[in-house]
Amino acid sequence: MRHVTLRQLRTFSEVVRRGSYAAAAQVLHLTPPAVTIQMRELEQRAGMPLIERTATGIVPTEAGQEVIRAAQRIENTLSECADALSALRGLEGGRVSIGVVSTAKYFAPQALGAFARAHPSIELRLDVGNRAAIIAALAANTLDLALTGRPPEDLAVEKAVIGDHPHLIIAKPDHRLAGRKRVAPALLADETFVVRELGSGTRNLMERFFAEAAVAPHIGMEISSNETIKQAVMAGLGIAFLSAHTVAAELADGRLIALDILGMPIVRQWFIVQLARRRLLPAAAALRQFLIDEGRHFLPLVDMRAEQGAKRRALARTARTRKK
Repeated sequence: MRHVTLRQLRTFSEVVRRGSYAAAAQVLHLTPPAVTIQMRELEQRAGMPLIERTATGIVPTEAGQEVIRAAQRIENTLSECADALSALRGLEGGRVSIGVVSTAKYFAPQALGAFARAHPSIELRLDVGNRAAIIAALAANTLDLALTGRPPEDLAVEKAVIGDHPHLIIAKPDHRLAGRKRVAPALLADETFVVRELGSGTRNLMERFFAEAAVAPHIGMEISSNETIKQAVMAGLGIAFLSAHTVAAELADGRLIALDILGMPIVRQWFIVQLARRRLLPAAAALRQFLIDEGRHFLPLVDMRAEQGAKRRALARTARTRKK
């Protein structure tokens, strides 16, 4: 039955429903001989009789009943598919898979939440990982979209900018360089850095910055979590090169400061990326456009004035402690 056609199944269903070849031919807008040919080919593929003639008309054999049930399941599946496609065309449903680099988790859920509220029947699947993992998933065609700070260079993609993505070097408020202006990167050579893992976009950008400055930073600890890196810096285990969007809250309340380093902050951009060969369905296309139009409004605000105020408060606390 592998090579049975949909036309043959529909012809057979009408023959059984109408009780005769002639009545089925009229409904199907075929000639009776054409119906006869379709029925003969179907029975040949089935390898047994599918109908029998009775005084009241044509009825299906036991094998014919199985074919009728299979035909109905196929029709139901096609009907469900048609409904799904109609929903997709009208953004009444659909599914979107988006991969987000871990640094973007500080704003991506808020943006996706706003989109979900506007399109409640669209199902979103969110994958979070480092840049290498997200780009690998994009290349494997398992993601509709990827949100990253640096699009891949060895993969044919379409990209669009969402907004600026600044990077800073953060430290404890009482760090020896706190309050210093325009510090040369060379002065960081003796510092211990807490860094992201190999393969992360933040680590790649840090390495390029220090390579251009001809500085070899001392790496004391490698951690795959931005949150843990922040805690390590606050605990005095070193300083760190991080996205400003990951530390906006800590800078604002004075738990961390940004060192004023020449060449910093490094401002890159956030991008929404898709495979060039992948044709987006309406739901995914709508999410992409939403992030292009509205994504920048969800980026954390890094208030440099608040940060400088935090520096002053931290220095004042340190001075009072030393007097005691």
